[in-house]
Amino acid sequence: MSLFNFGKKKEEVKEERCCSGVGNSLVSIKVLGAGCKSCHELYENTKEAVKNAGLSVEVEYITDMEKIMGYGVMSMPGLVVNEKVVSMGKVLKVAEVEKLLRELGY
Repeated sequence: MSLFNFGKKKEEVKEERCCSGVGNSLVSIKVLGAGCKSCHELYENTKEAVKNAGLSVEVEYITDMEKIMGYGVMSMPGLVVNEKVVSMGKVLKVAEVEKLLRELGY
């Protein structure tokens, strides 16, 4: 549980995650990475998940370290949905990205 969710019920936290998009419209997805194999793998898995979900959004691959640091990501790869970091430090499988997008309401 993050510091910002301290003291909140599990249901309240889930509601915040699900409804934190701009009117639940998917605007952007970014994979943050240094160009390593793991970062590329998350990028490909994310593109596949977006395609499988039938979403019409382009997945960006950000390698600029200054931009990555701006998101506060210290462990790569990172995944950003609508300017919110939703995962960092692990390579999500296609099914995991699909599940995450569903949980976020997309």
